[in-house]
Amino acid sequence: MTTKTDNLTTIASRVLTPLGLEVLDVQLQNPGRHPTLLVRIDRLDEQPVAVEDLEAASRAFGAELDTLDPIKEEYRLELESPGSKRPLIRSRHYERMLGLLTRVRGEGHAFTAPIKAVDGEQVTFDVLGEDVTLTVGQFQGNLAEFPPEHR
Repeated sequence: MTTKTDNLTTIASRVLTPLGLEVLDVQLQNPGRHPTLLVRIDRLDEQPVAVEDLEAASRAFGAELDTLDPIKEEYRLELESPGSKRPLIRSRHYERMLGLLTRVRGEGHAFTAPIKAVDGEQVTFDVLGEDVTLTVGQFQGNLAEFPPEHR
């Protein structure tokens, strides 16, 4: 079953990937009242997201939403860079953030711990001195600390 958010994520990826952007997260907040469509993006070249990137993404994605009209009621579109609570979705995201604290939920786990190692799709965390290895895509990970410089 495809949800509205899945459909919006597909549309966003189709429009933004050719612009050199990666869609990290799509959320439809406050549905039914004053909906906000929030899209978190990152650059595929892993450089910091600039205001110009957000402007270009907003114009392109907004135009596609106007054409397809997947949200029938009035809504507000917001695009943002990942920020301090960056969702970590792919192996390379964990590799970039090696050593940093990550909030992990899923696969029967709920902890905050540093990323110790990444081997293919396997991510190992140092949870109170013990290794916990999980498979990317089987849990939700979000950065729990902001790196001192861009990674």
